[in-house]
Formats: sequence, C-alpha cells, structure tokens
Amino acid sequence: MSISVMASPSYIRSNQSALRRSDQREKQIDKEINDILGKLKNFLGDIRDGRPSIPKSSSLYKFYSERLRTYLLSRYMTPLPLIDHMRARRELKLVKSIRRKLNRYKLILRETDKSGVFHIGPASDYERKAIEYREKTGAYEELTSNPFNDIICAATQLLNQLKSIKRISEWQRLKMMPDRKKTELAYMYFLPKAHKKGTPLRPIINTIHAATTAISKYLDQSIRPLFDRFARSTTIVDGVDLLLQIQKYIADGYFNSSTLFITFDISNLYTMLPQEESLAILAEFLQTHHCERINGMSIETIIELARLVLQTNAFVYGKKLYRQIIGGAMGSAFTLTLANIFMWKWERQAILPKLPSHEFYGR
Repeated sequence: MSISVMASPSYIRSNQSALRRSDQREKQIDKEINDILGKLKNFLGDIRDGRPSIPKSSSLYKFYSERLRTYLLSRYMTPLPLIDHMRARRELKLVKSIRRKLNRYKLILRETDKSGVFHIGPASDYERKAIEYREKTGAYEELTSNPFNDIICAATQLLNQLKSIKRISEWQRLKMMPDRKKTELAYMYFLPKAHKKGTPLRPIINTIHAATTAISKYLDQSIRPLFDRFARSTTIVDGVDLLLQIQKYIADGYFNSSTLFITFDISNLYTMLPQEESLAILAEFLQTHHCERINGMSIETIIELARLVLQTNAFVYGKKLYRQIIGGAMGSAFTLTLANIFMWKWERQAILPKLPSHEFYGR
C-alpha cells in the first residue's frame, strides 16, 4: 500500500523537541554546537585555494559559539503556545500508535524510490525480495568475519604509500584519509520502487562513515566534471534540457509522422558492472580525452584508488556481513560516475555508430 505525500503541504513545527525533558534538549544543543564548530574550524583552518585561514584558537570561534548557543536556546527551549503544544502531543501519540502497529503486524513503513510516497508492506515480503535480489544479481558474498580493521588498514597503507612515492600530495592524503574514530561499516537497506510492477526493491548502501568514503568523494569530485563536459552531447540534464533538444530537432526539420520515441531502462546497473572491466574503461575514458593527470594524479594512481573503493565495499545487512563483488555501492559518490563512464563505452559501441548523424540520442 502506498500513501501519497505530494499533495500535502510541508509541516515543520518551530520547536520539534518541545516534549522532551529540558536536560535532553540542552545536551542536544551542546552536541549541535560542537558539531558545527568542529566543521567550521576544519573548513576555515584550511589554507588551500589561496583563502586565508583562521587559527582554531581564534577568539572569533568563541564569539560565534555564544551567538549560536543563544539562537539554538531560543529554538529548542522556547515554550510552545497551548494550541501548538496540544498538537505536538496529539502527533506524538499518533506516531507512537503507528510504531506499535508496525511492530505488532510486522510491517515496514518506508519512503519509496523516486515516487514521493510512503509504502507500507510486510517485513517478510521485503526480506523475500531482498533474498531474491541477492540471488539474482550474485553481486554479494557473505563474510565470516568482520573486515572493518582490514579495510581501514588497506586504505591507510595505500594512501601513505602513494604519498611516500610522491604520487599524491600531503593535502590529498589528508583529504582522503579515514578517521578511525568516525569510521564504521556501511549498512544496506532497500527502497521500494512503487512506480514499477510488483514493487521491486532498490538496494542502497549507506557509506557515509565508511573507510573509503573520502576517497570515493574525492574521485567523484575530480572525474565527474570531466564526464559532464566530454559527454555533454549525449547527456539529458533535466526535463527542460530534453525539451530544448527536442525543439531543436523539430526546428531542424527532422520530426515527421514516422518519427519514433524510444525509451529503455537498464535494470540493476550498479550491481552488473564488472569491476576490473569498469576500471579499464575508466582508464580508456581518461586517455581518450587526454586527461593523463588529474589534480596531479596519474591515471594509474586514480585506478588504484578506484579499485580500493570497489573491492572493499563491505556492509552489514540484518545481522550478517557482506562484501560486494560485482559493481559498486549505490550510495557511494564515485559509483554513479563510474557507471556513467561504463555506459559511455557501451553507447560508443552499440548506439552511436548505428545512429544517423541527425538523429537524437540522450541519457
């Protein structure tokens, strides 16, 4: 069953923690201040790009912290008007009721993939589809031991080695280096595709705190702009871009009564990419467009880093440990770019050579 949220107005209370104890709210304020200040000091203390840095000992941070605390206190601690307080209690009661029913009937309530609705389904149905997905793709292998330490060591050793032989700079090493205190194994969850027949599941691997996330993000930041530039002629940015390209096609006189509009969908793209072949295609893409060095890194270095990201994608699902052996994690920044480059190769081989020069193709 799906519940649409598209037609409903957005609703966010001004004080979302009004029903919590004051000491709990104060702890939340302290946590948010420490988190914001930590990120701010790291960002403003970075002297790259010619921007002047602000030392972490600067009194400006204390001034900002006091102003921030004043603001957060007003947001967290200001009493609600009676009508809003009653509404908050009513909504809390409703949420608790929903949770009880989900637990009692063993249901899962989850936002769907792309459709903007919530989907309610039996937990057993989710698990059955998850098992079928793993068996169908063959993209995951179950592990018998926790690979966390091995992955941390592999990432650290590779980055230190590349720095020692001057294939990456010190700031690049620090940018990609995992912080052991903040690192944890990724975990998998599924989003239901309510817009497709049978409501299949899309696997998402949450890699926010994974050991190779910083490497994945840096590779994506370095390579994605190149792909966007070199593949622009076959890229549909959004609906407006598609309409503009169709308008040009019509204006050029190619549109007629026999014109066909054809769409296709690639199922499970992220779990069908052969890892080594994808890396070879990545190297070919960079060589084809004369990108022998990117941010000072050679193609060989980029491939080594990308291989580490792909081959150390371990995660938790349920109470079991898995590693992805085909493709990359949907949820990892670099995976989308790698998949696009893999498709670039396929398009050059299977689509574009057979397409008349005046015809329009985009993805």
